[in-house]
Amino acid sequence: MPRFTSEPSYRHGTAPATAVVLVNLGTPEAPTAPALRRYLKEFLSDPRVVEIPKPVWWLILNGIILNIRPKKSAAKYASVWMEEGSPLRVHTERQTKMLKGFLGERGHRVTVTSAMRYGQPSIRGVLDQLKADGASRILLVPMYPQYAASTTATVVDEACKWLLRQRNQPEMRFVRNFHDREGYLAALEQSVRKHWQTHGGLGEKDRLLISFHGLPKRSLELGDPYFCECQKTGRLLAERLNLLPDQFRICFQSRFGKAEWLQPYTAPTLHEWGQHGVRRVDVICPGFVADCLETLEEIAQEGRDDFLGAGGKEYHYIPALNENNDWLLALTDLVESHLAGWPTTIPVDPKALDLSAREALKWGART
Repeated sequence: MPRFTSEPSYRHGTAPATAVVLVNLGTPEAPTAPALRRYLKEFLSDPRVVEIPKPVWWLILNGIILNIRPKKSAAKYASVWMEEGSPLRVHTERQTKMLKGFLGERGHRVTVTSAMRYGQPSIRGVLDQLKADGASRILLVPMYPQYAASTTATVVDEACKWLLRQRNQPEMRFVRNFHDREGYLAALEQSVRKHWQTHGGLGEKDRLLISFHGLPKRSLELGDPYFCECQKTGRLLAERLNLLPDQFRICFQSRFGKAEWLQPYTAPTLHEWGQHGVRRVDVICPGFVADCLETLEEIAQEGRDDFLGAGGKEYHYIPALNENNDWLLALTDLVESHLAGWPTTIPVDPKALDLSAREALKWGART
């Protein structure tokens, strides 16, 4: 097998191109057990995702998990599946389209596309296509506000593995995190305030739950900054909302297995609040910039059942930022700052915008 992949034919007179790739976690191709098995096998085989000795984990994964979990997970995905496909993929594609339009409005001539770390479209496949199309500068934007070795770092790993196979490597940059950026926090704040305009602000017996995806506690002890970055995001959001300490709590969801994970846990907190007289809970998940299984099924559905079943009276899930106009403008600012120094700008006549960019801007008008 050749050490390097074949290079695309060189086209004389073609200017080097710049590309931006939004990368999210991934999704199965369909809400079926076979599709879930393929997806979970790839996802849970990543040593950054599960830090258990490989021989032991191989037996657990292939002997137990992949024989039990796909069917259960498929039913959960089916409960949130959209007409266009997986919510995560649908929202990521819409965000990609909007970002292209906003960057075009600011005069940036760049290719904007998306990839999934696990599943399709794969990072390697997208990078292959970008290189074939002449991209010599590529910015990868992991869509994880808070850095973790099991999320952001896996994107870097996969891109670097691709680079190892390239004879003529493009220049590549990565966004590490954006957990405390002004635009991101402002978009979160406005999404909560918009929700309160519809449902009323928090009363004396009401609470805001700020829920992040969980990780094993061991990750914090080994030096992963994820817990600290989640705490900072939650604290800054609460400050912007002028909340008192007893009006909110930062929690962690999606615990898996018997090991201790980052605490406090989301589900037990909802149960505790319901039992102890909390009347209403509003939940926001700042770690997810696009709605997915973990927000739409685990939080919006299971969380509601936990709280109301324990005695709570009113429960609301505040949707992820998705195609929120404030968020997409903040994302445009983030990308623009990381494109600094690359020759991407050209004078733009609004009448010359291509159709895809115009359509992208329409998404912004709808939110």
